[in-house]
Amino acid sequence: MSKTTTVFGIPNCDTVKKARNWLDEHAITYTFHDFKKQGVPEDQLLQWMDAAGWEKVLNRQGTTWRKLDEAVKNSVHDANSAAAVMKEHASTIKRPVVEWADGQITVGFKADEWLQKS
Repeated sequence: MSKTTTVFGIPNCDTVKKARNWLDEHAITYTFHDFKKQGVPEDQLLQWMDAAGWEKVLNRQGTTWRKLDEAVKNSVHDANSAAAVMKEHASTIKRPVVEWADGQITVGFKADEWLQKS
């Protein structure tokens, strides 16, 4: 049984839109997991942090992070504390997170890196 590529993100995120368009253009079949409607899958969040590092999965550049209370931001110092914030505030997850059919995980969209997958 072959695994499907899954894109995790938020539909109105510009980077997610670019990533989905790229996948469509390269005829890569995928399913989309909407954090806003379906939530953050805890088991997979832990896998993403194992694969990419919590520092990469946590988006400290985004608007959601900047709007968080300073105490919340200052509480993030390891994978567990980062996971707690990402579960509570899905928009702090760098998007998109892609679980590729081959089992690899990527965080963010970089067309040149994705070309190696197609």
